[in-house]
Amino acid sequence: MRKSKPKKRLILPDPVYGDVRVTKFVNHLMFDGKKNTAFTIFYSALETVKSKLPNEELGALDIWKKALENVTPQVEVKSRRVGGATFQVPTEIRADRKESISMKNLISYARKRGGKTMADKLAAEIVDAFNNQGGAFKRKEDMHKMAEANRAFAHFRF
Repeated sequence: MRKSKPKKRLILPDPVYGDVRVTKFVNHLMFDGKKNTAFTIFYSALETVKSKLPNEELGALDIWKKALENVTPQVEVKSRRVGGATFQVPTEIRADRKESISMKNLISYARKRGGKTMADKLAAEIVDAFNNQGGAFKRKEDMHKMAEANRAFAHFRF
């Protein structure tokens, strides 16, 4: 490569929980640089999650982390062209990409949901992901099925 790799930016922890993953999630959630609005949406979604699952002994942040863990894919398929044919080659995902994919899936399926506010939609998607249901969880399952179906082409890995 001619150019050097770009440096990883330092992400500061969020003000309420002091967690860097929360800030990353809010950065994915944010539109037009409106970070305060994104933080408000996220925190109100966590409040809603806590009220929806009152008998759960975990805190709202732990429920969110478990939900994120439940929608995190382990493998994905990449297109690889070999001798005129294109194969879907299953590859393992790097840790930082896993985290990013799971956050993006959770947010995108929350946006597609029907609901009053974004906070309500996000809360519903978090609860579904916590219970191994919902769109983001189904997406992860589909990715794993696709990788399993194309396991025969794993030797084309690059």
